Amino acid sequence: MAHFSRKRVLVTGGAGFLGSHLCERLLGDGADVICVDNFFTGPKDNIAKLMTNPFFEVIRHDVTFPLYVEVDEIYNLACPASPIHYQHNPVQTTKTSVHGAINMLGLAKRVGAKIFQASTSEVYGDPDVHPQPESYLGNVNPIGPRACYDEGKRCAETLFSDYHRERGLEIRIARIFNTYGPRMHPNDGRVVSNFIVQALAGDNITIYGDGKQTRSFCYVDDLIEGFIKLMNAPDGTASPVNLGNPGEFTILELAEQIIKKTKSKSKLVFKDLPTDDPMQRCPDISRAKKLLKWEPTIALDAGLDKTIEYFKNISD
Repeated sequence: MAHFSRKRVLVTGGAGFLGSHLCERLLGDGADVICVDNFFTGPKDNIAKLMTNPFFEVIRHDVTFPLYVEVDEIYNLACPASPIHYQHNPVQTTKTSVHGAINMLGLAKRVGAKIFQASTSEVYGDPDVHPQPESYLGNVNPIGPRACYDEGKRCAETLFSDYHRERGLEIRIARIFNTYGPRMHPNDGRVVSNFIVQALAGDNITIYGDGKQTRSFCYVDDLIEGFIKLMNAPDGTASPVNLGNPGEFTILELAEQIIKKTKSKSKLVFKDLPTDDPMQRCPDISRAKKLLKWEPTIALDAGLDKTIEYFKNISD
C-alpha cells in the first residue's frame, strides 16, 4: 500500500537547468513527479536519464495555456531565465510569467495544492540597498530591455500574494540569486557558463563594463535544498524568501579564477555594460537562515570545479 502515499508533484520548466535538478531530487525523495516543459530553453538531454523512472512523467506543454492534472504540490519554474533567452521574445516572456502564474494558481486552487513560485533577485533591479533584504522594494526600470523578465516576475509575485490573501492558497515564493552548476545551457549568456565555455575554447573572455560589478554565486545543489526546505516549511510562510549565496565576487575575480582552473590562454576583452545591468547583487539570507535553517555549504571554488568538469564532458 506504500505506493498510494507518494506525493504527486508538478514541476513546470522541469527540463530546464534548475527544473531538471529539482525533478531528480524529488524523485530521490520518493515523489511521483510530472515534468511540464515546452522545451524552448530546456533540452530533453537534461531529463533523459530520468525517463526510465516509472514515477517520472513528461508533458510537453506551454504554461500560458491551462493544464488539468491532479497533484499535491506545484513548483512553478517555467520561464526563460537568461537575458539572451528572455529577450529573444520579450512579449512571450511576460506572458509566461503572468499567464503561467495565473494558470498554475488556478490549478492549485482547483486541486488544493501547495504552490511554489520561482521568483528572482531581478525583482530588486539595480539595487541601491546592499545586500538586498526581502523588505527592499527594488529599483526596476519598467520599460527597459530586461523589464519583460523583471516585471513579469514581480507581477507573478503579486498574483501569488493576492491568491493567498483572497483565496487562502498556500504559497511559497523564492527569490533566486545567481545560480550555477551542471546542465547550464552553454549559450545562455550567463556569466559563469559564458566564461567557462570561452576559457575551455581558448577564446577571449568577454567582460561587460570594467568587471568591478559584483555577483553572488550559489551552486545548484545548495539552491535545490533551499527549494525543498521552503516548500516543506510550516504553513503560513507566504512572504518571499531570498535563496542565494551571500559570498560576493567581482566579475573580474570570477574570470581570473576560471582562467586559472581551466589553464586557459584566454585574454580578457572589455565591452560596454548592457542597459540596466545591476552593479551589485548580493542576498541578505537572514530570513532563510532563521525560517528554513538553510544556508549554502558549497564554496565557489568547489562548485566551479564540478561545473567546469560538466562543460568539458559536453564539449568532448
